[in-house]
Order: sequence, then structure tokens, then C-alpha cells
Amino acid sequence: MSRLIETSFTKEDEKTEVSLRPEFLKDYIGQEKIKENLKIYIEASKKRGEPLDHALFYGPPGLGKTTLAGIIANELSVHMKVTSGPAIERPGELAAILNGLEEGDVLFIDEIHRLSRQVEEVLYPAMEDFEIDIIIGKNGESTKSVRLDLPKFTLIGATTRSGLLSAPLRARFGLIEHLEFYTPEELKRIIIASAKKLSVEIEDEGALELARRSRGTPRLANRLLRRVRDFAQIKYDGVITKEVADLSLNAMKVDRDGLDELDRAMLQMLIENFNGGPAGIDTLAASLGEDAGTLEDVCEPYLMQNGFLNRTPRGRVATEKAYRHLGLEFKDSSDYN
Repeated sequence: MSRLIETSFTKEDEKTEVSLRPEFLKDYIGQEKIKENLKIYIEASKKRGEPLDHALFYGPPGLGKTTLAGIIANELSVHMKVTSGPAIERPGELAAILNGLEEGDVLFIDEIHRLSRQVEEVLYPAMEDFEIDIIIGKNGESTKSVRLDLPKFTLIGATTRSGLLSAPLRARFGLIEHLEFYTPEELKRIIIASAKKLSVEIEDEGALELARRSRGTPRLANRLLRRVRDFAQIKYDGVITKEVADLSLNAMKVDRDGLDELDRAMLQMLIENFNGGPAGIDTLAASLGEDAGTLEDVCEPYLMQNGFLNRTPRGRVATEKAYRHLGLEFKDSSDYN
């Protein structure tokens, strides 16, 4: 089962999403504690004339980790090189990226928990001493290790699975920040700002309805805004009111609690096939024909945050709220611990 909000995401959407991202801290909405801390860290690094400490951002997808990395580079007036853990397969590839950086640059590695151990080992001296060891030659007496000095840079890592990050790598980050879900009011402000950039007319109540159903996630809020804009332009008078937002989101099968088809299917499978749980995530994924990582990274955090799901040592358990949401009779599973 695919997610409507994911499958409708085109390359054009990706370009639009990038254009909606704030470029400086003053324009960034939400994550107030992180933002205040970053202001201090950035200002201090500027005054000392040193690169910012390496930073790690973690939390569910779509909360602004990439955006914050870009903002840091802009605030420091440096370039940012973007890559991802799965894209760096060999140590030599990382060495080439590091050697191509300029003094003070930001290197952003998304999904950093997916770096191989061999690649990680290249990062350790690069992060601590700004140098790497390169092996020259092949097997034989001519093989030797050469230490290469690197320009001083800031590594920013992002991950949705902080528990999979190795302890030695995590310990080398000077700044570690956890991004939280956004409040409806914060998302409303983001939606109104994005609508202005897209030249879309939206009423406050329409923006709030979108915000309430965006799962606390700016990326999803902007994505739903673009799709509701389509409905408003074609079926209505072009203005996104509360009624237009409600009818459009219902047509997209995003309910009033922000749950989509996959969320509801996961809860229904858990309740009807596993008596409400406990059930393991791999078992649920196999039953749904979905990737376990999708359920764990995308569905679970929001369902747990909003009281639809509990995670126990024996597996996932549906709450009474999940039963009510699906219109099913609640079965007490209080003995699952």
C-alpha cells in the first residue's frame, strides 16, 4: 500500500519544496530552543573565526533537518556540499568529497546512520584533526599510507534513526539536537508563508485546517498545501477556505487527525489480525506488504505521539483511541507488558 502524499511527490514538487525553505534563522518558524542555541553557536564561531562545531540533527522525517543545515551555511556565508550515507559506498569517495571542500564549508550528510564502518573510520580523523589517511599503491611493498591535510569544515549529519548511529561517530559531534513535531499554530504560520510564496489565497481557518492534518510536519504541510491548491483552482474559486481544505483533504483520504491510508491500514491490521497486539514491526510490515522502515520512521512516531499506538518490549499495541478512531469496539490489552 502506498501513501498518496508520497506518490504524488514529483520532481517539480521537489523544486517547489526547496523554494519554500527559509534561508536564514530569522525566517525559520518553530524549533525555538534549537534556533536560539544555533544563534549563539553561530555568532560565537564567527567572532572566533573558527568553523562551527560538527552538528547532528535527529528526529522524524520532514521536520527541517536539511533546511537547518542550509540555514547554517547561509548564516556562516559558506558553501554547503550535500550527500547521503547510502551514496558514499567506499572510503575513497568520502575522501574525494572532503578534499573538495573549501575552508569553513559545510558538509551535510543525510541518513548518516547508513554510512559503512569503513567510511566512518575515514571520518574520525577528518572530524577531529581535519586530516585523512590515503592508501597509495596496491598490495605489495609499494603500498603506503599518506596523511592529507583538509580544510577546516563543519560536518552536519541528519538521521531519523539516531539509535543506529555508532557511539564513536556520535561522540564526535559537538552539537546534538532533537527536532520535535510542530504545533498546529506553528504549521499554520508556515502554511501562510508558503501560500504567499506560491501566490495562493488562503484564509486563516483554511490554513489552520491544513495545519491540524499535517502530522506536525512542515514538509507534509507544504505538500498538502500544493495539492489543496489544485483542488481550489479546479473545483472551487481558487481560495483555500476551511471548507475547501476539509473537502480536498477528505478526497485525498487524509482524515481530521492527519492519518492517511497507510496509518489506518497499520492500525486496522494490528487490531483485526493481531487482536490489538502486541505484534512485531516486521510482522506488521510483511502483513501490509510495506517496508518496516517506512512504518517505523514515518507512521510510528506520529501514531505514538498522538496516542494511537504503544510500543512495548513484546511489540506494537493499539490503544483505545485507535479503536475509537476506526469505529471498532475496544479490546483491553493491558496484559501486554
